[in-house]
Amino acid sequence: MAEKSRIGVTGLAVMGANLARNIASRGVPVAVHNRTTAKTEQFMAEHGGEGEFTASESVEDFVNSLERPRRIIVMVKAGRPVDAVIEELTPLLDEGDIIIDAGNSHFPDTVRRTEECAANGIRFMGVGVSGGEEGALLGPSIMPGGDPEAYAEVEEIFTAISAKVDDTPCCVHVGPGGAGHYVKMVHNGIEYADIQLIAEAYDLLTHVVGLDAPAIGKIFEEWNSGDLESFLIEITGKVLAKTDEKTGKPLVDVIVDQAEQKGTGRWTSQDALDLGVPLTGITEAVFARTLSALRDERRAASTTLAGPSPAQKADEQLVDDIRQALYASKVVAYAQGFAQMRAASIENDWDLKLGDMATIWRGGCIIRAQFLNRIRDAYAEHPDLDNLLMVPYFTEAVADAQDAWRRVVTVATEQGVAIPAFSSSLSYYDGYRRERGPANLIQGLRDYFGAHTYRRTDAEGSFHTRWAQDGAEVRTD
Repeated sequence: MAEKSRIGVTGLAVMGANLARNIASRGVPVAVHNRTTAKTEQFMAEHGGEGEFTASESVEDFVNSLERPRRIIVMVKAGRPVDAVIEELTPLLDEGDIIIDAGNSHFPDTVRRTEECAANGIRFMGVGVSGGEEGALLGPSIMPGGDPEAYAEVEEIFTAISAKVDDTPCCVHVGPGGAGHYVKMVHNGIEYADIQLIAEAYDLLTHVVGLDAPAIGKIFEEWNSGDLESFLIEITGKVLAKTDEKTGKPLVDVIVDQAEQKGTGRWTSQDALDLGVPLTGITEAVFARTLSALRDERRAASTTLAGPSPAQKADEQLVDDIRQALYASKVVAYAQGFAQMRAASIENDWDLKLGDMATIWRGGCIIRAQFLNRIRDAYAEHPDLDNLLMVPYFTEAVADAQDAWRRVVTVATEQGVAIPAFSSSLSYYDGYRRERGPANLIQGLRDYFGAHTYRRTDAEGSFHTRWAQDGAEVRTD
C-alpha cells in the first residue's frame, strides 16, 4: 500500500501550486488536487519530479491519500468557492481532521466556517499567506489562526516553508477563530497605504520636480539604502527603470492609470469604522484607487475643472523633502494599522501579540521593511502600547520630518497635485497630538438639533441644553 501524504493542497492555481511545491521541497509528501483535472495533470507534468506528490482526480481519492488526522490546505478564490470546497470535503472527513483556508478570506467568513466545521467535528484554520507567487514558492510570511492544537499539527511544515529572518521563521500562531485572516487583512490594508504613498511621491517627482521615470527610479534605488529600505521601495525602482519593448518608452508611462483592488483594503477600512479606529491613510488609499477607476469622468473633468498653473521646482531640497514626507506618512500608516489590530484584539478577545506580527512581517511579505525591527522592539518594551507614534524612535523620526512633510503638502496643494495619503496622514498626526480639538462644537451642534447631550470639562455626567426653549441646561443622567 502506498505511503499516505502528510498534507494536501486543493486548488492548483499559481499560489496553490507554488505552496505545494514549497512544501514538497522540504521532503514532505504532498497530495494535490484541483477541481479541473487538466490543471492537476499540468501541475504533475511540470512539477511532479520536484518532490513526493500524489495526484488525485476525485475529492474522494484526494482525501483517502492523506494520513490522519488529515490536513488539507484550500487555495481557491475567497467567498463562495471556499464554502463549496468545505461542503464537498466535510462528508469525507473524520472527527479531528483539519481544513486550512490559506486564501484571502474575509475574517467574519472564517469565524463562521470555524463554527460550522466544529459542529461536524472538523478543525478549521484561517491562515494568512503573504508574499505573492514568489513568496509562496520560496518562503512567505504566514499568519495562522484557529485552534492552537490544530496549529500544532502543521506548525513544523509551516515554519519550514516560511521566510526566515535572522534564522527566525516568519510564522507564528496569531490567535483563535478569524485572527489569522484578520491580521492578513490589516497587512494588506497597510500595503494599500504604502503603495499609495509611493505613488504620490512618484507623482510629485514627476509633475512638480519634473523628473522622468528612469531618474525617479534611481532616486527610489537610493532611498532603498536608508530608513525607507523595504521590498516596495526596492521594486518601485525596478518598475520605473523598465523600458517598454514595443514603444521604447518607460513601461510605467504606457500603463493605464486605473488601479484595481480585490477587497482587502476596503474590508480593513470598513472594520476600522466598526471599531471606531481612525484609519485615515489606508482609507484614503482605498478611495484613491476608486477615484482612479473613474477614468472617463476624469478625462472630462480635466478639460473642464480649473486648477493652478503648474510651475516646476526642480531642486534637491524638494526631492529630500518628499523622501522625509514619505517616511513620516509611512510611520503613520503602520501606527494606524497596529492600533486597529490592538482594538480588534480587545474587541474579539484574541490576545494578539503585536510584536509577533512585526516579527513575521520582516520577511516574505509585501510590506517587509527595515523599520519593522523597530516596531518589534517597541512592542517588546511596551506590550500594551496604544500608538507607535508614542515610541521615542518614531516620535523623534516624525518630529524631524515634520517640517519637510508640511512643505511637501503645501507645494502639492499649490501645484494642484492630489496627495490624499500624505495630507491625511499629516492631518491625523496633527489631530492626534492636540490636547483639545474642535469636537466640542460638533457635540454642541448635535445636542442642539438632536438632544444628543454633551459632557462638561468641569463636572461629571451628561448634560443637555434646551436650546430652542428656555436655554436652560439640564443634567440627563
